[in-house]
Amino acid sequence: MIKRFANIMVCAAMLGLTACGSAVSAAENDEGKLSVVCTTFPGYDWTGEILGSHREEVQLTYLLDNGADLHNYQPSAADMVKISGCDVFVYVGGESEHWVADALKEASNKDMQVVKMLDVPGLDAKEEEVKEGMEAEEEDGEEEEPEYDEHVWLSVKNAEMISGSIADALAAADPDNSADYKANYESYKAKLAELDEKFTAAVEGAQNKPVIFGDRFPFRYLCDDYGLDYYAAFVGCSAETEASFETVAFLAEKVDETGTDTLFTIENSDGKIAQAIISNTEKKDQKTAVLNSLQSVDAEDADNGASYITLMEQNCETLKEALK
Repeated sequence: MIKRFANIMVCAAMLGLTACGSAVSAAENDEGKLSVVCTTFPGYDWTGEILGSHREEVQLTYLLDNGADLHNYQPSAADMVKISGCDVFVYVGGESEHWVADALKEASNKDMQVVKMLDVPGLDAKEEEVKEGMEAEEEDGEEEEPEYDEHVWLSVKNAEMISGSIADALAAADPDNSADYKANYESYKAKLAELDEKFTAAVEGAQNKPVIFGDRFPFRYLCDDYGLDYYAAFVGCSAETEASFETVAFLAEKVDETGTDTLFTIENSDGKIAQAIISNTEKKDQKTAVLNSLQSVDAEDADNGASYITLMEQNCETLKEALK
């Protein structure tokens, strides 16, 4: 994938962090509250669950709270200052967050607890897979490091491990309440186990029926967890928006071969690729269904009750209906 570079604002932020980061972060941190910064919605929601009754005592920041996509987000100067002085920082750690290394290097709080999701103990980070029929992305001609699929949160099993690491980080940053954080984690882990069971039941007997995406495919971790095969137009982190005729024709052929009657898209998709695939099938009467990748959940959604559990339950029901 073509490397992404930080924008001018990030550079300006980095230049100013060493000189004024500590003072500004102290001013922003309400009366010495524990400060936690999360880049993505899943990390933010998991942290809130583990904080439990202590949430109002903590300055909890969700950086992508306006619904920005992780792949396009660049931090503002204010965002960089929040990270610099926070007590706990939770991020994914993939290609899209290339700017984090500089942010952490310049951090004013040297005791910061950091949770990098891709490096959580026990988590099996997967390299991005370009499967048969997918649009290959343009290369810049340079030899690059392996690029890992960033969408680790879409595995319920990963959610359990990452939540555990968040609980450990909160306990280390706030030892006085560590017992509460660990108890809250155990309660949340039980909820995740129930969600895992729902997914297992939803796909039971359908492991030989692939899911077909007329879109980007961020759900590899989820499909691998439950033995589902897949075909898609693009990898999960692709910036491509136009599929070639060859890709459309290949996926239409797979729809005909498998007899599937549902094509999947992700949230905020215009659905054009899925419709093009359908128009090239023999039956031309397939439905489309949306699976939520949890990449564009904004603060208003969260305030209105959206959570990792509720959104993944909706995905589970969508899969169950499509795989009947």
